[in-house]
Amino acid sequence: MSLNRRELLGGAAALTTASLLPNVTLAADAIKLGSILDTSGIFDAYGKPMDMATRLAVAEINEAGGLLGRPVEVVAYDTQSDMALYSQYGQQLTRQDRVDVVHGGILSASREAIRQTMRKSKTLYFYNVLYEGGVCDRNIFINGVTPAQQVEALVPYAMGKSGKKVYILAADYNYGQITARWIEKFVNDNGGEVVATDFFPLDVSDFGSTIAKVQTAAPDLVIAPLVGGAHLSFFRQWAAAGMKDRIALASTTLGVGNEHKVLTPEEGNGIMCAYNYSQELDTPENAAFKEKWAAMFNGDQSMHEIAVSQYHGLMTWAEGVRQAGSIERDAVIAALETGISITGPGGKVTVDPNTHHAVLDVHLMEMQDQQMRVVETLPQRQPIDTQAVCDLSANPDDNTQYEIEI
Repeated sequence: MSLNRRELLGGAAALTTASLLPNVTLAADAIKLGSILDTSGIFDAYGKPMDMATRLAVAEINEAGGLLGRPVEVVAYDTQSDMALYSQYGQQLTRQDRVDVVHGGILSASREAIRQTMRKSKTLYFYNVLYEGGVCDRNIFINGVTPAQQVEALVPYAMGKSGKKVYILAADYNYGQITARWIEKFVNDNGGEVVATDFFPLDVSDFGSTIAKVQTAAPDLVIAPLVGGAHLSFFRQWAAAGMKDRIALASTTLGVGNEHKVLTPEEGNGIMCAYNYSQELDTPENAAFKEKWAAMFNGDQSMHEIAVSQYHGLMTWAEGVRQAGSIERDAVIAALETGISITGPGGKVTVDPNTHHAVLDVHLMEMQDQQMRVVETLPQRQPIDTQAVCDLSANPDDNTQYEIEI
């Protein structure tokens, strides 16, 4: 998920430095894990549960004896959704705090604000969020779904439930533009036709004229990679216009931050999506995860796609440390590049050695009564978009965010 810097700098942000466990002094032999997230500001609906997932994962690791006989301690910073603070805190984590690994960033802009700092300082970096694909850098591991992983699954399912004429409504920035192209590719691959594509700045909240255009075009299906609170208005206005029962609706973003719980059942029922995680996944791992989460956070149930991806990222890193027998960056990278797998609340997560992205289970879902009901699981989906441009086995010094041609 990406925004440009101008779009993000919306207000003043104050520097905060704190461990996720208040008033804890880092032990001399502790492994230091850096966390840098928007736990306040306009993206805190994503960042707060990611912060909670970090605390839960570290608590589990430490309860099991830590790593290599050493406790893991967290050094955390809240960027207040200010890109300038990402750069500042990224440098502080590597230069002053001298952390052993960093897990952080939400939007792609935040990842790119700190990625080169991590690379230059040789600090291992995990970015655990769904995004547009294409980052090729041996110092980073990415655990979120990429567009091809989810869109390749969602499009034929949604078209099979509706028809072959598709209208795309997308956020007007990197993620929305690239995802719209992937949607068009897979619509065409499945014998369909995109009748129109419209893009919307992130502050647009009035979709009345757009809904009228869609009515005139009369598609069988609308696919909406829309992002943020303003764009949530579309789903409300769509239902209020009586369109939800006339034209099928799918999204590549709705629900990743629990937005479906903000919509009423009447507004959300029937919307189709595909992600790595749903609270409704009926697996022992998810049941155990939800129980541990509720116990640690006083009954809270705010976990979502991005929070679970953060949890998966920490557990993947921990397994890399165990298998490497070291926290040294190159040793952990080499261990991860053997294709390490973990099984978490979203299913099996496997490191793709050539791209450092995750091979993930993708779950097709339909929203019902403010839940994301799983209708089918497609195991171990490859990040085929990034695989098309990135081969770190052949080019280990690559340091590029590719714009993938579709």
